[in-house]
Amino acid sequence: MEQDIQESYYIELPEQAMVLLNPLRGEILAQLTAPASAAEVARQIGDTAQRVNYHLKALVKAGLVRKVGTRQVRNLVEVLYRSIAKSFVLAESLSMKPETVQKLKDQGSLAHLITTSDRLKKDALLLMERSDAEETVPSASLQLQVHLPDESKRAAFVEEYSKLVQQLVERYGCSAQGDHMYQLIAAVYPKIQE
Repeated sequence: MEQDIQESYYIELPEQAMVLLNPLRGEILAQLTAPASAAEVARQIGDTAQRVNYHLKALVKAGLVRKVGTRQVRNLVEVLYRSIAKSFVLAESLSMKPETVQKLKDQGSLAHLITTSDRLKKDALLLMERSDAEETVPSASLQLQVHLPDESKRAAFVEEYSKLVQQLVERYGCSAQGDHMYQLIAAVYPKIQE
């Protein structure tokens, strides 16, 4: 029987944290909130099934992904995998160098940003199709730049920014379901110098 997926999982073992050093594994985890095969995940992230399978084995060995079943596809039996949680949080108790923990957090955030931007693009294209069919599709976007010269300023900004966005979401209601739900995506990352 399939086990429920946790909302969050605290990574307290250095071995599990080290497995997540590879940003591709974060992308794979993001695709496994529902059972999927290596081939399905590969299609979703635009990679090869062989490469995804290699990383899935590392994630299974670390206990971050489970095999949850199999299915027959033509002459092959595909293994289905599922992440143990929707999100992963690095525990402060990890006995790792602070710079290693920070690298893990940064790479995890960047991998999530890639997955989120892909989702945003797919959603926008679907909404554009609806708009082309004469349906009114209200939306808004905002792009700003902020000067954050050092780690303490960046950390303070992200903390305050997160709280303000959370307050806004709570004010307008985040527990409702139905036709009037809107997706909110917020990201902060370094500006690329062109």
